[in-house]
Amino acid sequence: MRITRRVKEILSHYESDNPGTKANLARILMEGKLGGTGKLVILPVDQGFEHGPARSFAPNPPAYDPHYHFQLAIEAGLSAYAAPLGMIEAGADTYAGAIPTILKVNSSNSLSTIKDQAVTGSVADALRLGCSAIGFTIYPGSEEQFGMMEELRELAEEAKSAGLAVVVWSYPRGPMLDKAGETALDICAYAAHMAALMGAHIIKVKPPTEVIALDAAKKVYEKERIDGSTLAKRVEHVVQACFGGKRIVVFSGGEAKDLEGIYAECRAIRDGGGNGSIIGRNTFQRPKEQALEMLGKIIEIYQGKF
Repeated sequence: MRITRRVKEILSHYESDNPGTKANLARILMEGKLGGTGKLVILPVDQGFEHGPARSFAPNPPAYDPHYHFQLAIEAGLSAYAAPLGMIEAGADTYAGAIPTILKVNSSNSLSTIKDQAVTGSVADALRLGCSAIGFTIYPGSEEQFGMMEELRELAEEAKSAGLAVVVWSYPRGPMLDKAGETALDICAYAAHMAALMGAHIIKVKPPTEVIALDAAKKVYEKERIDGSTLAKRVEHVVQACFGGKRIVVFSGGEAKDLEGIYAECRAIRDGGGNGSIIGRNTFQRPKEQALEMLGKIIEIYQGKF
């Protein structure tokens, strides 16, 4: 694997990491049609845990089969595939070495009333399955947030010592935040910054809206004239919050939307300096040919062609 200058520059920002971790980051950054550009498109399939099988896969029944998601990610030329333990185990041998994998090591479900996640995988599992990274969700603002952060701290230390990268889903939620607050610009930037402070290599957040949720933050945003007028400007601010752009930041695809909405969002992420998209339901809930066509356009957007 020949590493591009852009990827070498990104790796140089992770000054404390060992060669194993940097090699696994490089595998993700050099994989697929965006390999070497510093841009990423990742397929995450943890929605079966989060929302249930029918809500996740009934719109496109072939997606009940874990092999389907490996095939989709590989055929589309994506950067990596992220999923919980059972999904990766179900295709680990057939697709060994075919695409970098990220083991999602904690999960929630829609039957719980607590804003928390259970640890459902381990660093040992990730190594056994040949994964390049572990993935972990934190809920800044939740009453369970500090326990989640402590779990992440322990797992991240173990993962890094074993040469794995760490991907953090940072999703604000809790009693201080209403639905609008969960994706407010100040809250998304704060959540992304927390993930960086926790040692994440790759940070996943939701695309921020122009809402400013916290009164104390609103005063600063107004005084410093922080521009949140467009999604591209908001993405730029979130990236800035991640150590001045020295951490990889990708944005979730979220709930189902039309193609033009998806493409417009990806252009804004690109124009704002984000590293790419981690997009699940909007891909695997479509018939495969439609998903491949859509992912091809998204890749072209990040290549600056579309």
